[in-house]
Amino acid sequence: MRVNRRLVLWNVDLTLVDVAIVTREAYAEAFRVVTGRPLVKLAPAMGRPDSEIVFETLALNGVRAEDDHLPRFLSALAVAFANRRDRLAATGRVLPGAKEALAAVARLEGVVQSVLTGTIKSNAVHKLRAFGLHEHVDFELGGYGEEVYPKATLLQVAQSRAGRRHGVPFTAANTVVVGDSTRDVQAARIGGAAVIGVATGRSTAAELREAGADIVLADLSNTSEVVAAVAALTSPVDRKAG
Repeated sequence: MRVNRRLVLWNVDLTLVDVAIVTREAYAEAFRVVTGRPLVKLAPAMGRPDSEIVFETLALNGVRAEDDHLPRFLSALAVAFANRRDRLAATGRVLPGAKEALAAVARLEGVVQSVLTGTIKSNAVHKLRAFGLHEHVDFELGGYGEEVYPKATLLQVAQSRAGRRHGVPFTAANTVVVGDSTRDVQAARIGGAAVIGVATGRSTAAELREAGADIVLADLSNTSEVVAAVAALTSPVDRKAG
């Protein structure tokens, strides 16, 4: 019997966890290391990748970006965040139902779970590990903030990685993105995936629907609702044998 493969890509910040305090501290340290100056203003994330946030943060603080600024900044950001990883659980929080949702979705037939996030890979791993959310996530298949592509392209990169690993194509028919921002929804629409909007970030439920989310949830606390949404968006219309 052929297994129905499903790829579920989770956004990290404000979908699964909220670790804004450590994130800001790490950015401040990385900015000081790279520029020798204190950070005055941090560009808002708004669902954007770290690479984009770095460039805007430099501009907001009057620093002209040079060719080596981005790799140096991302390297310093990784170090600064790693140095604070033991504070993540104390100063941050896992969002309601996130742990249960990841575990329940993992039990769906043929499911593969990873992340589609603007966060650089090492920091995404730290964020999920701090709250025990890493067990059902294959980090090697995800799309991350140090990969300087639009998020829609990162989605396609993640689909290709998962396809090579599992030997099946992942397309809009069997891929779903779970995210909290209209940028997550737009990336899924452009990149080729269904999308579940979760109104736990700065985008309202109405904004997520208007952006084109297939299903909108208030949060992840109703595990059965989350599983049903993933199953509905990744199941073949006709599942009869032959």
